[in-house]
Amino acid sequence: MANSISKQDFRLFLPETVWLEPEHFIKANQISSAVIRKTNDYWQVYLNTLALLAFEVWLQERLPDKLIAKDTNSIETAGNLKVGEFKFCAIATEHLLSEIVNIPLSLIENPFDSAHFYVLLEVLEEEEEVLIRGFLPYNQLIEIKSNTELPISEGCYQLPLSLFDMEPNHLLVYQRYVQASEFAAPVAENQVNLSENLSNSIRSTTTKLSQWFQGVVNQGWQTIDSIYNPELNLAFSTRNFVEDTKRAKIIDLGINLANRKVALLINISPHKPTDSKDESSEEKIHVVAQLYPMGGEKYLPQNIKLLLISKAGKTLQEVTSRIQDNYIQLKPFKGESGKKFSIQISLEDMIVNESFEL
Repeated sequence: MANSISKQDFRLFLPETVWLEPEHFIKANQISSAVIRKTNDYWQVYLNTLALLAFEVWLQERLPDKLIAKDTNSIETAGNLKVGEFKFCAIATEHLLSEIVNIPLSLIENPFDSAHFYVLLEVLEEEEEVLIRGFLPYNQLIEIKSNTELPISEGCYQLPLSLFDMEPNHLLVYQRYVQASEFAAPVAENQVNLSENLSNSIRSTTTKLSQWFQGVVNQGWQTIDSIYNPELNLAFSTRNFVEDTKRAKIIDLGINLANRKVALLINISPHKPTDSKDESSEEKIHVVAQLYPMGGEKYLPQNIKLLLISKAGKTLQEVTSRIQDNYIQLKPFKGESGKKFSIQISLEDMIVNESFEL
């Protein structure tokens, strides 16, 4: 009777394997060392990173025409990948001897941490491989949680491995032929309100540069004098600027880049119309935007980009740092009061946007 098992059936018992390369271990060590200052669980962060990197390789090999975005901002809990509208959460485990899967509560209950699919990856560090053991869609997980009193241990829901789909290639079918909304739970009213509040919060963080002339400055923006001191080791000089209104904001590049920091410097000045006879000519604001290294660094990270983005999302300017640039700068520009734009800082998969209104 054993011979009656087909090759296709036998295939289901063999998990997908991703081999780890030396660069994966180096990257995992870098990220874990940066996060250790926030958490004491170095080993779990290390496993989470290896699992995320391996799953990224697996997806890239099977979806070469898709843009895959990696997110390690919450790597102490789990790593995330986005492919189009789909979000995948990589759940790492060192072994599955008990056939029990632990999923942190926050990854399910927090709408901003939840994902369309939770992918279980067994990290065999000594063997230098990662096994994709299965996945569970979010909507199924919520249904299980509603109908079953799941045990909780150390901040994690405990689920039987048998609940997971053991064929990871089904993920590719879903990604290609099914809408992401099919795997999302209905949005509760309190979640809608939370999203609206977040949206309002984002809108309220737009920096109104014209208010700087009256001394009204958004939180996070500091005077040059308050930043330029030995304690902060900010590596820029203001000697080339005229006495206009200028502020700087410290930007953390994130754990992927060892929490290196840079400073975005904005210098503004009134730009009066050249034709005094033209009453319709409005006074404009002249803007200079620069990016400097800090934290004792002499040069900016190579290939860091500084972009000027229009209100409609069009890239108006872009400048990229070279090997030994101690600062980069956008071409000076001006605009009338009320004009909106944003300045973007990007490096690898890290993107920071600062919204402004003149």
